[in-house]
Amino acid sequence: MNKDQQMAAAILKHVGGKENVDNLTNCMTRVRIRAKDDTAVDKEALKNIDGVMGVVEDDTWQIVVGPGTVNVITAEIQKLIGENHELSFEEKNARDAAARKERNKTPFKQFLRRLGNIFIPLIPGLVASGIINGVAQFLINYGLKTEDHTWLLLMTILGGGLFMYLAILVGWNTAKEFGGTPVLGAIAGMFIFNPALEQVTIFGEQLQPGRGGLFGVIFAAWLMVFFERNIRKVMPRSIDIIFTSLFTVLIVGALSIYAVMPVAGVLAEGITSGINSVLSIGGPLAGAVMAGFFLPLVMVGLHHGLTPIHLELINTFNFTTLLPILAMAGAGQVGAAIAIFMKTKNQRLRTIIKGGLPVGFLGIGEPLLYGVTLPLGRPFITASMGAAVGGAIQASFGTGALGIGVSGLSLTPLIAEGNYVQYLIGIAVAYSLGFLFTYLFGFKEEMAKGI
Repeated sequence: MNKDQQMAAAILKHVGGKENVDNLTNCMTRVRIRAKDDTAVDKEALKNIDGVMGVVEDDTWQIVVGPGTVNVITAEIQKLIGENHELSFEEKNARDAAARKERNKTPFKQFLRRLGNIFIPLIPGLVASGIINGVAQFLINYGLKTEDHTWLLLMTILGGGLFMYLAILVGWNTAKEFGGTPVLGAIAGMFIFNPALEQVTIFGEQLQPGRGGLFGVIFAAWLMVFFERNIRKVMPRSIDIIFTSLFTVLIVGALSIYAVMPVAGVLAEGITSGINSVLSIGGPLAGAVMAGFFLPLVMVGLHHGLTPIHLELINTFNFTTLLPILAMAGAGQVGAAIAIFMKTKNQRLRTIIKGGLPVGFLGIGEPLLYGVTLPLGRPFITASMGAAVGGAIQASFGTGALGIGVSGLSLTPLIAEGNYVQYLIGIAVAYSLGFLFTYLFGFKEEMAKGI
């Protein structure tokens, strides 16, 4: 077996074998496994597997192996499990009971996880589209014109395509996440963002296409699932395929106009205005608090729940001021990791840092978080302190990002209004102070024992 196959086999062994795997998936850096019996999982053994940077125990077991590697390892584990692995009736019942129990445990965390599950599959596309958009905007800011360069016009079209039809994909994923028919969720997205709505006047007011943004789409797609499920309970099977979806679409279409869009519109406007007000009133202090306390959210994998807020800010103001602030959390970690690398003699720790730093500079912080700062304890705090100062600087500059999906230095081309230097100043400060705080009082060699 090669190294990847060995790692996959070891992970599968220490989660209790293939018989204990209820669900297998992955995000950008983590293999996510839902175990049938959590007591059969050996967390310490998982952490000690060569190449594993950390383990998070949540509603799923999240094994951090890093970007690029995660896709390979997940595929290898899937091979070991077997493509056609079927659960017995008793296993399915046990799985469903465990899922219901987990849902009822922490509603707010479950809500954020649901949002994460909706948006995580879209991240590769958001990253690609965002970078293309950022590069195109960078070139436009420096004098190139789309009417003079067809290739630049094509770049803007290619980069903007996902954002133009994002509501459809979000609706699809929402319905899928809640156990409904995905295409009905997609219809919710199509309907709410259909430009033809502006030709409709109800109660003396012209409808606004896209009012409520992605929050409206998510709620409407959830309603699709709700009505589809309940209509199907009373619909004769012989006509189910025709009338269940028909009645579902008609009912949710009407509710979208008269209830979902107005309510979601107020919610979206409240969130975006609230964030702007907090940053306007709190200024650097608000930025420091947001950046300094962001790592704990990443630590439990709930940071993807903020994605619709970023997208709604972009939809409303053309950029999100929240993302550059939160990006400082990863920058503080990079500085802390460099300080530890310079001070420690622990070769395993140095190897983990060498592997995590390149992607850390590009904004993927999980390898350093789970492999370095969090296990050591105090560097997690000093990294957050460096991040807080960087967040204060970004808030004072009012730096915004045109897209999402990337962070760190990779976010630079996406910075709005040409404020690239301001963003880089903030990230340099977060690097420097994360390093300084950790080097001076955040790390002692005895902390590295057992790593």
